[in-house]
Amino acid sequence: MASQQPNIILYTSGTPNGQKASITLEELGLPYKVEHVQLSKNVQKENWFLQINPNGRIPAIVDNTPSADGQPQSKRIFESAALMLYLCERYDKDHKLCYAYDTDQYWEVVEWLIWMQSGLGPMQGQANHFYRYAPEKIDYGIKRYQTETKRLYQVLEDRLEEQSESIKTSSSSPGPWIVGDRMTIADLAIFSWVNWAEWAGIDVTQFKLVKEWLDRINARPAIQRGLDVPEPFEMKRKMQTKEGEEEYAKMHSNWVMKGQAEDAVKHV
Repeated sequence: MASQQPNIILYTSGTPNGQKASITLEELGLPYKVEHVQLSKNVQKENWFLQINPNGRIPAIVDNTPSADGQPQSKRIFESAALMLYLCERYDKDHKLCYAYDTDQYWEVVEWLIWMQSGLGPMQGQANHFYRYAPEKIDYGIKRYQTETKRLYQVLEDRLEEQSESIKTSSSSPGPWIVGDRMTIADLAIFSWVNWAEWAGIDVTQFKLVKEWLDRINARPAIQRGLDVPEPFEMKRKMQTKEGEEEYAKMHSNWVMKGQAEDAVKHV
């Protein structure tokens, strides 16, 4: 029986975590519908969305693709790493963004995916908060999380250097990449945060191989399409002027602090 046409709904917003999902869908060439979850209006905490992700965070997907025998089914997936793994396991049969299950490379991809989820994302997220959003500038908090983010960038730099010395890549997919001879969801997940480096006050040009890797990924048309979901990605353009930078920071700070205040009331 012919495979079923994917019927995926992506619930997202224009953040590093949200962009992980959209660039993965674009790189896999999967059709999908987009529901813009407006964080500024706290839509992610509304009851209907909590049925999809009880944690009230984006991104999430609902996959309504019928089963192989045509039976209707609906599967929700929340947490960006779980979502990326799911899309690869179900739809990446040619292993464009992954490796075959239980190979050494498969588990290396999982390792780096978890490294990002448990290390780089949270640390850079805190750097964002103290550097951009906190109502009072706490030098200790800024330095603490910027320093840890830079340490993690150095881990990435060292990994890319190791890969450049040991792994041969093809002309169609010139590396180095984080795992093996191709770009994988490990690269995409980490890229989604490193691409926001300047927002955390980090100068990525200090890390030569990381900067080259970042530029390689940014040059891909599917990546650029995914970055503009659900709305145009404007951070880098806004950062070109002091006025634009301040405007962008104020807009994001408003909803970040509003959400934090509401959580503080609920969880006394």
